[in-house]
Amino acid sequence: MQFGFIKVCAATPEMRVADVEFNTKKIIEAIKISADNGSQVTVFPELCVCGYTCGDLFGQSALIRACENAVKAICEATAGIKTLVFVGAPIAYGCKLYNCAVAISDGKILGIIPKTNLPNYGEFYEKRNFATPSDDNGQIQYAARGACFGKNIIFSAVNCNNFTVAAEICEDLWASQSPSLSHAQAGANIIVNLSCSDETVGKAEYRRNLVKMQSAKLVCGYVYCDAGDGESSTDMTFAGHNIIAENGVILAESKLFENGLIYSEIDVDSLASERRKMGDSFGEKSGEYAVVGFETFQKEGELTRSFSQTPFVPNEGLSERSELILSIQQKGLEKRLKHTNSKTVLIGVSGGLDSALALLVVCRAFSSLKKDKKDIIAVTMPGFGTTDRTKGNSLKLIEALGATAKTIPISDSVLRHFKDIGHEPDNRNVTYENAQARMRTMVLMDLANDLNGIVLGTGDLSEFALGWATYAGDHISMYGVNCSVPKTLVKHLIRYEAEKLGGRVDKILQSILDTEISPELLPPDKNGDIAQKTEDIVGPYILHDFFLYYILRWGYEPEKLLYIANKTFKGMFDKGTVKKWLKSFYERFFKHQFKRSCIPDGVKVGSVSLSPRGDWRMPSDAIAKVWLDRLK
Repeated sequence: MQFGFIKVCAATPEMRVADVEFNTKKIIEAIKISADNGSQVTVFPELCVCGYTCGDLFGQSALIRACENAVKAICEATAGIKTLVFVGAPIAYGCKLYNCAVAISDGKILGIIPKTNLPNYGEFYEKRNFATPSDDNGQIQYAARGACFGKNIIFSAVNCNNFTVAAEICEDLWASQSPSLSHAQAGANIIVNLSCSDETVGKAEYRRNLVKMQSAKLVCGYVYCDAGDGESSTDMTFAGHNIIAENGVILAESKLFENGLIYSEIDVDSLASERRKMGDSFGEKSGEYAVVGFETFQKEGELTRSFSQTPFVPNEGLSERSELILSIQQKGLEKRLKHTNSKTVLIGVSGGLDSALALLVVCRAFSSLKKDKKDIIAVTMPGFGTTDRTKGNSLKLIEALGATAKTIPISDSVLRHFKDIGHEPDNRNVTYENAQARMRTMVLMDLANDLNGIVLGTGDLSEFALGWATYAGDHISMYGVNCSVPKTLVKHLIRYEAEKLGGRVDKILQSILDTEISPELLPPDKNGDIAQKTEDIVGPYILHDFFLYYILRWGYEPEKLLYIANKTFKGMFDKGTVKKWLKSFYERFFKHQFKRSCIPDGVKVGSVSLSPRGDWRMPSDAIAKVWLDRLK
């Protein structure tokens, strides 16, 4: 793959208990299939060479020797195949028998990892057959090959940055002190787990959550491969529940009771970037580990994993998430109102999305504080570009929510200002536009002084990222409730609150949702409709929010971001359009940092924020050349 995506496979082939020859044949077949499909890591179940449920047959030397011969055959079959393969086998080391994962690539055994935690409760009695390993690595001759033996081994691709892998086995994941914790701290970005977990009621959900949260806790990719149909059903049934996860997200999952192979791609570059942000949490145990190099293949191929077009908007539980976000915004504002002992809140309501959301939030805060909503002073300030639709929606919404409406036209004041500074009104340049935004801010600020209030900012995260705000105009407020809410999420929050409130409020908010996004700083067209359309000027917010998320949250490089954006928006935007707006995003993001360096206080609601006091510290005169050159 490319751009740090490592293709992985969890393979549960057909097997028979103690039929080593049959199992070996099926394992080799699966290795070749996975390699043909571009898998760079292929993981098989625990003790897959002979079967986990052999019981006291593990005490038979004939079985142990057959397994060693099987591993030798698997090695020989992988000659020329540069997939990192993990198979499970019982291995005698010294005078003890161990339940092991054998790492194989290109005909070689790279290392053998014994299981650390042996379950000896319920239906499990592994200590009857297997030993617990020591803390120290050693050397072993096995299957006519020398290899490192021990639980502290990391496999590192010599020709692919950040492609580092370590293994644990079944119960190791379920134990309180999982080996994967040390593996991740030592630098393993991918953890594989060879498992034979029997199926009982409710266990699949628990297992899924365990894998998901382990990948999140360790900031790693996690490939969990489970035994399936073919293990003994004397006392247990096995469902082949395979799971591939990355940093708390399930990328792929098999259906229960279906043997087979599942694939996905783990983004090791993003994992490494995320770990670097976390500082000293990782890299502490590297000196205790043997690092074994291997060579991977670089095969071009399409990603099988998908990316949401709206990464800030959850695919599931949107109502619950919307309520949580609105509550965070509300509580942040409540604290500010209590601290400042403000009687009123001043808010400019334009009939657009952002001011509608901010007004909804302040209404929630006033209800919670049992304050009279009449002390919410919602001001409409029609100017040169205000349309009847937006002005009408503003007044209707204010009235329906029970706030106090004030209408203060600004056109005459702005014209007097133009005269004062010698600006011709027919010159509709940036001065023409920004003078209106600054006039509105001055009106709100002075009213706040008069009415013992604070001015509530309405600007959102997307606008701050693009610099789409007038410096010392709508850029300024006394508190910003939308400052970390991206534009693609604003609509969902409004829609949620509209459905919750219902009635007339719902209808008004639906009309606002259907209105073109615009700052309305230029006169309407001849039909009285909005002429200045934001997305025609700065680009589609659905693209910019996608760029914002993967640049700030995951540190994606320009080429990688362009690659996944083209894949994600195929059929919606052509490649030239995506590249054009990505270039524009970088240019605007760097150019307008000076505005973000002095944005007002505002509550953080998600994983991305541009507050200079919190998540984002960047010099205002940084140059975008490195990023723009990478796009050429």
